[in-house]
Amino acid sequence: MIKRAGIPTGVHVLCEREGRVLLLRRARTGFFDGLYSLPGGHVEQGESILQAAARELEEETGLRIEPDDFHWLGIIHRRSDTNRIDFFLRALHWQGEPVLREPGKCSDMGWFVRDDLPEDIVPYVKVALEAGECVGQGGWIRELGW
Repeated sequence: MIKRAGIPTGVHVLCEREGRVLLLRRARTGFFDGLYSLPGGHVEQGESILQAAARELEEETGLRIEPDDFHWLGIIHRRSDTNRIDFFLRALHWQGEPVLREPGKCSDMGWFVRDDLPEDIVPYVKVALEAGECVGQGGWIRELGW
């Protein structure tokens, strides 16, 4: 695992179509392996949250999106192996069809019915998906594990 200065910041992208959510099953990373999660990853130095979300989405699924085509969903500040902050965004428009581009880090990818998600999902991602969307500016904030 890479040691990062400051609080590790993650991004997670909700892609949804026809009532189905795109999820990837984590594998061989040592972090929630075997559980489904949204596409995403860490914000790198010199990168905005929106830029990181677009980069991670393309790296993991091949889907391309402009940073301005995201909608803010919410934030989770959680205590895990370290103090972490995760930003959740909805992809409003994207180009392409998803392909599993990182088979060394993910063992499965699929569209899952929003109201019937798999039980084996990363717990804080499940909290985020259950939080849904807020109307208007901003979004929700949750704290977990404190």
